[in-house]
Amino acid sequence: MAADESRAGTGREAREAAAERAAIAVRPEEFQHGSSSKREKVFELNGVEVLYSGVSAVKGIALDIHRNDVTALIGPSGCGKSTLLRCLNRMNDLIPGAEVRGELLYHGEDLYGPEVDPVQARKLIGMVFQKPNPFPKSIYDNVAFGPRILGRKEDLDATVERALRGAALWDEVKDRLDSNAFGLSGGQQQRLCIARCIAVEPDTILMDEPCSALDPISTGKIEDLMIELKEEFSIVIVTHNMQQAARVSDRTAFLMVELDADEDNRWGRLVEFDDTEKIFTNPSDQRTEDYVSGKVG
Repeated sequence: MAADESRAGTGREAREAAAERAAIAVRPEEFQHGSSSKREKVFELNGVEVLYSGVSAVKGIALDIHRNDVTALIGPSGCGKSTLLRCLNRMNDLIPGAEVRGELLYHGEDLYGPEVDPVQARKLIGMVFQKPNPFPKSIYDNVAFGPRILGRKEDLDATVERALRGAALWDEVKDRLDSNAFGLSGGQQQRLCIARCIAVEPDTILMDEPCSALDPISTGKIEDLMIELKEEFSIVIVTHNMQQAARVSDRTAFLMVELDADEDNRWGRLVEFDDTEKIFTNPSDQRTEDYVSGKVG
């Protein structure tokens, strides 16, 4: 009798162990990328494809972007990083022949749904471009431009100061707010553009290679700023600088160019998306290892 109970127990334990292994093998997506995926999702991309005049630029993109994370998009030129970034605030809508397929959710809502006004979406999802692009106006008017357009004219001085402080620029410009923005250095102009972006109180900031035209000192200031800003905003950054991605981001997505059999068509595809530390120290895909180590690029 005891032997039978022992065998039954052993069999039950074996079945439970097998069930546990099976559960792990098919575990839900929310456990696939570590604890960060349990937090609030700002964007959810499922099978996203972007086409220009019917030709795929990126396809098969599936990843989640979480609140108060800095998410980096890395990969060789032409792999679709900027194209993917522009999907997140519908800037591809401005390109003739552009089409976005698949599911792209913003806080659980279809960002490309027929009821969504892309202009309203861009108020919540701001963007900072590769080259600083201040308006030909004073420093003050650059920052105040967005709030004025939105009709937020009360306490405008406080709004401008708060945005400039948020962009770590206030102490450098507080005595010359009426000066033309073009009189600022390149790094200051980029921080002014960030201040102009956060003045309208967005939810997310997209940055397309924001430091590529800057010197190392200015780059360091922008990187420090990103780390501070993620306390309040979610940030997605495209960068070719591997060290920068490793320094500032919490999660990293690596994209590569894929060719069809005849090598006539090429498009960007997501290779790996994980915590930044894992991407740079123990990636799951050999292609990621080759890229971040500099073997290919």
